[in-house]
Amino acid sequence: MGLKDIETIAVLGAGNMGHGIAEVAALSGYEVRMRDIKAEFVQDGYDSIEWSLNKLAEKDQLTQDEADGALERVTPLVDVEEAVGDADVVIEAVPEKMEIKKDVYTDIEKHAPDGAIFATNTSSLSITELSEVTDRPEQFCGMHFFNPPVRMQLVEVITGAHTSDETLDTIEALADEFDKRPVRVRKDSPGFIVNRILVPLMNEACWLVHDDVATIAEVDSTTKFDIGLPMGAFELSDQVGNDVGLHVLEYMHEMLGAAYDPCPLLERKVDDEKLGKKTGEGFYDYDNGGAEIPRDQSREKVKHRLLAVMANEIGKLVENDVAPVADIDEAVMLGGGFPDGPAKMADKAGVETLVETLEDVYDQTGEERYEPSDGLVDAAAEGGFYGSDEAGEVTYDTINVEHLEGSVGHIELDRPHRMNTVSVEMLSELGDAIDRLNEDEEARAILLTGAGDSAFSAGADIQSAATNATTLDGVELSKTGQETFSKLEDSPMPVVAGIDGYTLGGGMELATAADMRVASESSQFGQPEHDLGLLPGWGGTQRLANIVGEGRAKEIIFTADRYDAAEMAEYGFVNEVTSSDELLDAATELARDLAAGPPIAMDFTKRAIHAGRVDEDAGLEVESQAFGHLFATEDLMEGLTAFSEDRDPEFEGK
Repeated sequence: MGLKDIETIAVLGAGNMGHGIAEVAALSGYEVRMRDIKAEFVQDGYDSIEWSLNKLAEKDQLTQDEADGALERVTPLVDVEEAVGDADVVIEAVPEKMEIKKDVYTDIEKHAPDGAIFATNTSSLSITELSEVTDRPEQFCGMHFFNPPVRMQLVEVITGAHTSDETLDTIEALADEFDKRPVRVRKDSPGFIVNRILVPLMNEACWLVHDDVATIAEVDSTTKFDIGLPMGAFELSDQVGNDVGLHVLEYMHEMLGAAYDPCPLLERKVDDEKLGKKTGEGFYDYDNGGAEIPRDQSREKVKHRLLAVMANEIGKLVENDVAPVADIDEAVMLGGGFPDGPAKMADKAGVETLVETLEDVYDQTGEERYEPSDGLVDAAAEGGFYGSDEAGEVTYDTINVEHLEGSVGHIELDRPHRMNTVSVEMLSELGDAIDRLNEDEEARAILLTGAGDSAFSAGADIQSAATNATTLDGVELSKTGQETFSKLEDSPMPVVAGIDGYTLGGGMELATAADMRVASESSQFGQPEHDLGLLPGWGGTQRLANIVGEGRAKEIIFTADRYDAAEMAEYGFVNEVTSSDELLDAATELARDLAAGPPIAMDFTKRAIHAGRVDEDAGLEVESQAFGHLFATEDLMEGLTAFSEDRDPEFEGK
């Protein structure tokens, strides 16, 4: 069965995951049969979908007609045969118990069409074992969504021992249709990718406290404000549910051995029914303020232990061919909200250092979980999971830099899991990349774009700013952004921003620093800082007025409204509006056309315009001096000769 054959999807289970998956499928235009064992369960799920769709309509993320249409495509059912009888794909999202799931598949096998694909939403259980209770193991795979499915981008697509490539390709394509990012898990391994990283991390946090190496405050301060994760490790455990984490850990222990021994501290919390936020108390008391994590109690020893344990799991996943490093990083960023991939974090800390950390603890304790994996040791020998940089080449974590044909240096903001929000690290890397391109003789223009299809950049990364608040105050943060964006504006080369999707706050300020902007018709612009009690702090109060005029700039900033590409073109901010499909080609073509222009004249023209903003006489003086300088250049002679010969000039910047 291929994607084109899929019309009807059955979702088994109407709980949080089940009704969320059903909503995603309905929003994507599929007919959905949502089934649970009791009428009240399935009705609760249906009501939750209706509430969610109406909320999306209220927030203008879809129209009310679209919300109503999606709800109409969901049919709540209790009868199994009615639910799966005409289904092309069955997505099972029942409780995370092997026997319950096996019973479900035994039951639906009798009623589902022969060609239907079975996909389980299990977060850790064996795909192979589940598939073998059916008569169609080659049509069986994992399709692991993350909570809440409507908002979370990641879907782990997991192979079982018998799963066919056609099944995996179809489910990946279906995830794409759901507007999700599928990451393939190439071998059936407990915890798959994300849980295989997160669960040992949470368990190690417990061991650090249990063994009196650190306090809960020190562990979470380190995790959140030093490593930079969205939550402290204990805060995350409470959010997920301590019972859920323990259940996954026990399964991993059963399947993989003593390296996954659950910490007694975690077991006690579950025994005492302190399961986290859902019970009001876990490692933190949520009836009395919840998690209050100090910023100033991070410890280097804790950081290295936690990073080393995560890196060790990455090594195991790689050596066992579960997933390549890049896919692991992408999955954990999308599914765990990490600001960067754990493998890149390990490389930054020094994989060799992390191996030494594990070896030291292993020598002291003899515990199997600290024995360095072959994959980790191999990575250390190669200079890191991503290897050592080639001589003369520079790699970045938050941006990609490449040379395009036609003398264009392309900078791509590469944090699609965070809608390309601008972190402190990205500011640093952008500044370095711009400096290098400015000195690069092969580059004549800069093209700036954002990875993914949802945002050029949705603004500043608030989490990153908070993480760096202990070393970077508001004034310094503002000046850092101003200096970085000024490098772009002051580049001697023309700079084109290719904008597709949300361009908000700091992201719009970045686009404002470009010389020209090409935007897709679906793009949304805005400076929402006033809604937060802030103002644009990376040059936006100055540059925007220079482009659209003071009145329009005040309107955009004061109202904090969003504007589409057509409106911004009317205001003079956007130079060209295209479709999303044509955006990259159009922006690249413009950058190439500009790169073919006279480099010296381009540089002087920008200088004259910028000087004239402050003092028209100064601008005119720069203009006249530049005009005189250009009279003595070889480019002028080439331009005149090309004009007389009716050909395109070939300027060399001389």
